Parts: sequence; structure tokens; C-alpha cells
Amino acid sequence: FGLLGPNGAGKSTLIRSIVGRVRPDAGNVRIFGHPVNSAAARADLGWVPQELAVYPLLTCRENLEAFGKYQGLHGKTLDGAIAWCLEWAALEDRAGSPVKTLSGGMKRRVNMAAGLIHRPRLVLLDEPTVGVDPQSRNRIFEMVEALRSDGTTIIYTTHYMEEAERLCDWIAIIDHGEIIAQGTKETLVAQSFGSRSSVTMHFGATRVDLAAWAEARGGTAEDSVVLCSVEKPAEIADLLEAASREGLEVLDVTLQRPNLESVFLALTGKELRA
Repeated sequence: FGLLGPNGAGKSTLIRSIVGRVRPDAGNVRIFGHPVNSAAARADLGWVPQELAVYPLLTCRENLEAFGKYQGLHGKTLDGAIAWCLEWAALEDRAGSPVKTLSGGMKRRVNMAAGLIHRPRLVLLDEPTVGVDPQSRNRIFEMVEALRSDGTTIIYTTHYMEEAERLCDWIAIIDHGEIIAQGTKETLVAQSFGSRSSVTMHFGATRVDLAAWAEARGGTAEDSVVLCSVEKPAEIADLLEAASREGLEVLDVTLQRPNLESVFLALTGKELRA
């Protein structure tokens, strides 16, 4: 379940409410029917915050051992959980390394493993790829996909559109503390744009009034660029013929299907990374 929203929209506040770190002004949150902060809720819930929350002087294994004990794990159960975490996070060869010596991406993966040491049914990932390199980001994607394949429920907040499109089965867009739209990627695009696609046409120098030409075809113009929308790609031929009749020189034509970023911009009026 992906939560998309600009900074200040309320994503992290919602996550912190679910884990009991923020007291709601009204209403309540229950985890699989159990009150937040109850032992049953804590057993079913794993939280990976934006900020690194591991001990830099301890090794990866020592961190996992500490966080496992916080979750009530001991003996062979704890040993098995640590082994699973190290393998899942691809950190087996760095198990004995102090966290402070690891790269930013590795620290982020230790952070994720520490939050999941008890193998919870529900995992909250609050922008887990912030500040990591592309290779580490891809590894984190694989870790998340492995959790999903195992049947773990994941609530995932992100600033990055490609993450939501790759990882999330269901997406909610949040702004000013409210969910303003939700559904699959395809549903959100269809609700906002139907089946229409955008066409961008770049023209050479001309004396023709491009604004009027574009308006007559349901589009807009800025300088030498015209933006239109079409139901079918074949309609581009009609635009090209109309341009030719007016003696307009077409330098470039681009057809683009609306995507999740288009939906986000249309609904919030903001770029996702704003």
C-alpha cells in the first residue's frame, strides 16, 4: 500500500500514529483488532523510520541481537531470526562489521532488518530509500518485493514515483492530512485522464497565431510548443495534416500516456518532490 504526498502532507504523521508515537486528536488506530501500544499490536507490527535507528558502534549482528531481544526473542529463535535478516538484507559478509563503517545503503538495510527482526505481519516503511545510491536502492526494492512475496502487508511512503509504480499494488495520494484519491495505478490514471494521451508538438518559426491554432483543437500553446490531447494515437495524423495546411513546420512530435506523476500533479498541483 503506497502513500504518496508532498512534504508536509501528513505521511509520516500517519505512520507515527499507527505505531503509537503520535496521539490522535480523535479516533483510534487498531492493529489487526488490537489497540496501538498493546503487546499483541507490537508483535504484529514492524516500523522502519526515515531516520537511522541503529547503534553505530555495534556490529550488524550485535544490532540485530539487541533489537531481537527488545522483541522478546531468545535462543535458537533469535539466532534463526538474525540469520534470516542478514541473508534478506544481503549483509552476511558484513555481519561482524561495526555499523559506523558501512556505506549509507548498508546502514539503511541494517535499519530495515532491525525493524523486521521479529517477522511482523504488517511493516511500515517510511521513505526507506532516502539518501541511498542507485545500487542500494535497487537492493532495497528486492528486499521489499521479497517481503511482499512472503505475504507481508507493507505500507510504503515515498517521494519517488518510480518506487510506487514498481512496488505498490494499491496507491493512496495524501495532501493536507487527507487521502484525496486511491486505487491501482491504472485506476488512478483512468479516473483523472480517461483514455486520453498528451501530444507535444514543437514548431519552427511562424507568423501563424499558434495559440489560436491550438485552442481550435482543444490544446494550448506556449512560445513554439503546442500541447494537445488525443483519444487514439492515429489522431496525430489529423494534427499533422492541419499543421501542413497552415504552412506550419513541425520539428518534433511526442506522444505520452498519462502516468502516476501526471495524476499527482493534477490532484495536488505540486511536483512529487516539492
